[in-house]
Amino acid sequence: MQQSHFKIYKPLAMLSQMTSGEDRQLRKKRFLSELFDFPDGIMPIGRLDEKSEGLLLMTTDGKLSDTINSSGIEKEYLAQLDGLITPEAIMKIEAGVTIGIFGKKYMTKPCEIKVLDDLPSLPDADPALRIGRHRPTSWVSIIIKEGKFRQVRKMTAAVGFPTVRLIRVRIGDIKLENMTPREVVAVSITLTDF
Repeated sequence: MQQSHFKIYKPLAMLSQMTSGEDRQLRKKRFLSELFDFPDGIMPIGRLDEKSEGLLLMTTDGKLSDTINSSGIEKEYLAQLDGLITPEAIMKIEAGVTIGIFGKKYMTKPCEIKVLDDLPSLPDADPALRIGRHRPTSWVSIIIKEGKFRQVRKMTAAVGFPTVRLIRVRIGDIKLENMTPREVVAVSITLTDF
């Protein structure tokens, strides 16, 4: 059977699921199904929380999805932080920090993090984020090989620099590139991309 694969730029304030079992009008939530007429059986590979944006892969191949989700592949995020992050905070995140996951303490695995000297080339932030109203911000690139619930946000908050904008830009070798929010592109995905 021919499988279908897509990469999308998930916008802010959209859930990483196709639909809800509840009446959409009552919930006022937005779902991936509004972006494109996806084929039956499509599913996201992993998730991005509602307040995050960027690269999300979609597939009709459940086996591929399971393999990617369980294989510890690199995921790269650009995070805009509240405040000017310090070298000490960078070292702590790099080594691993303790975060809470569903009421339990969890020590994150070592990761790669670097401060970006230049502003990344990204679509404008959604005005709902209200960025930079009070303090200066800084940008970092974070590469992790795990994906706990809201992990990157919890990691930066744990060292005193909450994330105000979070964009996933890479999964394995697949990159967001110059896509814009809500854009959907059909792609060929194989395990060699990871």
